[in-house]
Amino acid sequence: MTTRGTDERPNFLIIMSDEHGAKFSGTYGHPLVSTPNMDRLAAMGVTFDNGYCNSPLCVPSRASFMTGQYVSNTKTYDNSTPMRVDAVTWPYLLRSQGYDAVLDGKMHLIGPDALHGFDRQLAHDPHAEELVHEHYQWKDGCPTSDAPWPSVFEAGPGTTPMIEADDEMEKAALEYLQQPGRHDNPWAICVGFIAPHFPFVVPEPYFSKYYPDSVDMPDIPDGHLDNLPPAAKRLGGMFGVNHKYTDDEVKRARAAYYGLVEWMDAKIGRLLDSLEENGLAENTVIIYTSDHGDALGEHGLWRKMSMFEASSHIPIQIAWPGHLPAGKRVSQPMSNVDVTATIADIAGFDPAEWQMDGDSLVPLMNGDEASWKNFALVEHLAHGTERALVMVRRGSWKLTYGHGDPPELELYDLDTDPGEFNNLANDPAHAAKQQEMMDLLMQEWGDPAEIQSQVLQSQTDRGVIRAVDGGKIF
Repeated sequence: MTTRGTDERPNFLIIMSDEHGAKFSGTYGHPLVSTPNMDRLAAMGVTFDNGYCNSPLCVPSRASFMTGQYVSNTKTYDNSTPMRVDAVTWPYLLRSQGYDAVLDGKMHLIGPDALHGFDRQLAHDPHAEELVHEHYQWKDGCPTSDAPWPSVFEAGPGTTPMIEADDEMEKAALEYLQQPGRHDNPWAICVGFIAPHFPFVVPEPYFSKYYPDSVDMPDIPDGHLDNLPPAAKRLGGMFGVNHKYTDDEVKRARAAYYGLVEWMDAKIGRLLDSLEENGLAENTVIIYTSDHGDALGEHGLWRKMSMFEASSHIPIQIAWPGHLPAGKRVSQPMSNVDVTATIADIAGFDPAEWQMDGDSLVPLMNGDEASWKNFALVEHLAHGTERALVMVRRGSWKLTYGHGDPPELELYDLDTDPGEFNNLANDPAHAAKQQEMMDLLMQEWGDPAEIQSQVLQSQTDRGVIRAVDGGKIF
């Protein structure tokens, strides 16, 4: 093992929030949501304007982030699929070279291995401690609910066990950074905050700052909800969000979410302060990302599991003072698997050698735009659908494909239609672009029939195990 003092390998402070859509932050242009510490990170380093999760759902998204592989390759398809215990993760790689790699809070690693390479966990993960995640099988169709999703009704000021858990995570992270050993050996801490994930409850003054006068309503053009694509209609039916909430109910939920974003942003600020106060700022790579976003009423939807931007487009920021540019914005599409590959690259590993689907962002951040692949891939192979869904983004164009006969297609030009209101799929005027995007998707994703078959078999297999053991394993 190589120890600090014989090299200048950087430390890593990795912050992953839960359910933070990029558009809901001042740093990404929201006129109301205050995120001064994300702004601070933007001034310190590189902000990716078109960053994506690799699945708009917690467990599969985080498995992709841990391994740098797409969901169809990790085979961690949904929230009831444990990641395989022999998966090589970035904590394993870093620890193999003498790093102290610790998890603080959420990574939602279900099943028999709670750490997957981390040496220890500093503060608990309340979501991973849920006893059994519900298991869904596509052969049963997409469930529907007549009851509206209750979290919208619960929105307001206050505290919850999730708030208390995030406070514990912050405290543990600050204590870790203050320890003298942080100057002896390279380290990596992953701080997994729950916020701004529902419940939509936030301590004051963060709720009253936004409600009732500083919160906007979802942008839903007249007639849009009557013409949603099939994937959105299925998702809405599953969670009862076809219920028409009142304007005040929507405003309260969005205000609480905005407050949670700012409340979490303040925690980011205190972590950055601690790096400076403890003399760690100069040689620490700082990464902020999220596992996915939240629809938050856009397109009439709530929660995640959608390829629409509010659910799949996330904030991604990387800073390394003196080594990466400061104050830079990058427009090329990328995703969290690329963040994982970047961690590996900076730590001295070749991402390709470890079967990572991501590519290191270091050349792109340093100005090599010509060689960047210029696309991001997002998969949804879980509940809220009844078929394999995949999205690819290249340039301003975005194609979503739902495997089946006939296939379901959505094509948007985000330059002219940032709200994704005008589905151009199968429009003869855009046939060439649609084919170009479909060719890219199939080249990068693989055989959709085989992927769908593997998902269905996994669901069946886990259903048998669940029926026997009652969810004792996962």
